[in-house]
Amino acid sequence: MKNLIRIFLLVILIFLLSFTLQAQEHYAKLEKNKNIQAKGLIHKLNETRDTLILRSDTKINYLYAINKDYGRDFDVYIDTTHYRLPLNKLPQGKHVLVAVQSPKRIVFVVRILKDIPREKPLQIESDEVVAIEPRVLPISSNN
Repeated sequence: MKNLIRIFLLVILIFLLSFTLQAQEHYAKLEKNKNIQAKGLIHKLNETRDTLILRSDTKINYLYAINKDYGRDFDVYIDTTHYRLPLNKLPQGKHVLVAVQSPKRIVFVVRILKDIPREKPLQIESDEVVAIEPRVLPISSNN
């Protein structure tokens, strides 16, 4: 009976450790704004944590990010109730994002844990340049 309990506890421990190891594979971490006035803005990451999803009942006017030098990383005019921001545009590190819903400004933090791979453009199958001469069609007259 004791062995059964030990085996059961070991299985639970391995199961819980597998979740913590899987959590380290994510690209970003979101620190939400928990203010009551910010409840109108739903801000979350998608399942792969490479895109920020913003949704609200009222219009989101503007989104910008502030870096550590108090400069802006990016400015985006949204003017809609939902927006998806791909996080591969942001460098690794801490980013303070501000969503403007006139007159409110909702501040939250996104930490980019590791570089997010960007989509590679399609490669040309052949590097050779092929030139085709135009065909000259014979002109016939109806005489």
